[in-house]
Amino acid sequence: MKRIIYTMVVGVMVLISSCDDHLNTDNLYEKNLDTFYRNPTDIEEAMNGVYNALFVTSPHSNEHVAANLMSDVMLGGGGPDDKSAKDVDRFLDPQEDTYGDLWKETYNGVSRANAVIESVLEGDFSQYFETAAEAEEFKNNTLGEAYFMRGFLMFRAARFFGGMPIIPTTDADRMVARSTLSETWAFIASDFQAAADLLPEKNSGDYTLDTYGHANVWVAKAYIARAYLFYTGYMTNIEKQATDALPLYDGGSISKAEVITHLEDIRDRSGYALAGDFRNLWPYAHVNQNARDFDPEGTHPVLPWAEAEGLEWVGQDGPNSTIGTGNNEVMFAMRFGLGDWGFDNGTGQKFNNRVPLFFGIRDHSMVPFGQGWGWGTVHNVFYDTWPEEDPRKVGSVIDLNSKDADQGVDGWGIGKGDHNTGLVNKKYTTIQHNGADGVKGMFYYLFNMVHGDPMQLWAAQDFYYLRFSDVLLMHSELTETNAGINAVRGRLGLDPVDYNIDNLKTERMYEFAFEGVRWFDLVRWGDVETGKNYFGVEANVNNSGVDASYSVSYRNETKGLVPIPESEVRLSNGVYEANPGW
Repeated sequence: MKRIIYTMVVGVMVLISSCDDHLNTDNLYEKNLDTFYRNPTDIEEAMNGVYNALFVTSPHSNEHVAANLMSDVMLGGGGPDDKSAKDVDRFLDPQEDTYGDLWKETYNGVSRANAVIESVLEGDFSQYFETAAEAEEFKNNTLGEAYFMRGFLMFRAARFFGGMPIIPTTDADRMVARSTLSETWAFIASDFQAAADLLPEKNSGDYTLDTYGHANVWVAKAYIARAYLFYTGYMTNIEKQATDALPLYDGGSISKAEVITHLEDIRDRSGYALAGDFRNLWPYAHVNQNARDFDPEGTHPVLPWAEAEGLEWVGQDGPNSTIGTGNNEVMFAMRFGLGDWGFDNGTGQKFNNRVPLFFGIRDHSMVPFGQGWGWGTVHNVFYDTWPEEDPRKVGSVIDLNSKDADQGVDGWGIGKGDHNTGLVNKKYTTIQHNGADGVKGMFYYLFNMVHGDPMQLWAAQDFYYLRFSDVLLMHSELTETNAGINAVRGRLGLDPVDYNIDNLKTERMYEFAFEGVRWFDLVRWGDVETGKNYFGVEANVNNSGVDASYSVSYRNETKGLVPIPESEVRLSNGVYEANPGW
């Protein structure tokens, strides 16, 4: 049975997320900084509060939704009333505080992480452990996770907003100006480096099920590489200030050679590895098995293509997954699970993965691909130029136009929604089948989702932040060698290629399509400004029954950033400057 790893700890979150410095009354009912953080249980609850900041309420503050809508290979889509999705796709700001939840949860999480870091640094937990070594291990592991998560939350925000206000301690001034890009990324890099220094080295298979979705030393090292590539790329290609080093907050820097060493450590010593079949990473690989388990008298298989290809899901709970064969490729994931409208003051839907819902097939409920809101339709020219011999093409895209019964789409008809290309991402979409309660989401049956009605609450699919394939491709990019590229291609049965930057870019485009990676790659390479993309390329679309063409023009003046939430700018009384182009 799946459970939510990031437990909500309401009292803790109230305690350490508030940014209101004007309250002076005593809190007689909630835990506070003087009474909390006294023992390992307190600390673990507080860390759950840090991880809880990953969840956002607004779909536009969901990094996966936003980054995909802004990328060149997905279109706005949705229905006639989904103006906000279309505006984000066209680099317009559809409403006030479009990305406000992302900003808010960033600083909620930073505040919680600061409280954990300070309390653990000052605390003595030896009485709770049999040996001093065990107490020290607890302390280092907690600090490592807290530093990583503080850095990760800032990393997530900085890629969207640029320079961020830095609040390094619980008593720091909260109304400070936005730091420069270099200062912001130095703060992020220092947190990732601290995490890599503190977290213990373990083989990936030794991480227990209850720690899956938490940071570890290999994840920290990989994010040093991601930060390095984004910062040096952005400064060189967007800001036109060439650099080959990632600064650290208290001085010094991380060099390319050091980053390469981190990646080689992961490659050679972590135990992480590529899944044998790329397609087995995604839930559609399990739908036939799940349908048999919950509807033994039904017609099977529900996805004949997956049956014919012998697909078998690796699961999404790590190498020791309770469901599937074991996933040793996903290194860091955002855990999703049971949701309810009433959770967390009526925002409980955020604990479901909303991407399959928003990016699912609009107004068509088929088996095994169910209904969604139709955002993020796939650009048809991108799809048409994807080589047929690449298994990732059919493994990543539902081709509704084919009306192929083996793909379960023979009941589809065009005319629903806008920017409809008949192409939908297959990695994150609604998966469903018949069972005791009728046709419901696969995760409804898989995890006994007692709160799982209506269909908006069916998506308990984890969001993969980091896969081992990215480690291999980052290593190829930094070393300008082809070993990593060809390892990724090799599992697909594709011929090896020489290293050049165009081959590297193409491989990343296909490997990470619809995973929220493409947009940030375009930005850091400067390709948003060079025309090496699908911006400006006309897509053939159908808008609610009317054939049309559609293209998007990227706005160079935005520098690849989104607007600072307007309410935050106002509340700062001029301290925060707006981003260029907004």
